[in-house]
Amino acid sequence: MLFASLCTAIGQLLWKLSNADLNGYLVIGFLFYGAGAVLMIVAFRFGSLSVLHPLLSIGYVIAVLLGVFILQEEITSINIVGTLLIMVGATLIGGGDH
Repeated sequence: MLFASLCTAIGQLLWKLSNADLNGYLVIGFLFYGAGAVLMIVAFRFGSLSVLHPLLSIGYVIAVLLGVFILQEEITSINIVGTLLIMVGATLIGGGDH
């Protein structure tokens, strides 16, 4: 599920880089996003929905990091707090059903 989140975040980054033009970034972005969706389907087949679905929130953490390091976006203290809360929540829920 974490790899699915990575693929979808990379796909979204590539969509952003395409500037809404039909170019390689857009096409490859769709491929990454599609691969992430397929990986989610496979993960849901073998895991518990209540555990796996919240792990998709890690995609938001990855998106923030990609925005900061690749797009040179500015991150605020509230972004940091929110990102940390997502990470804590995903860690607590990702522990499993037991």
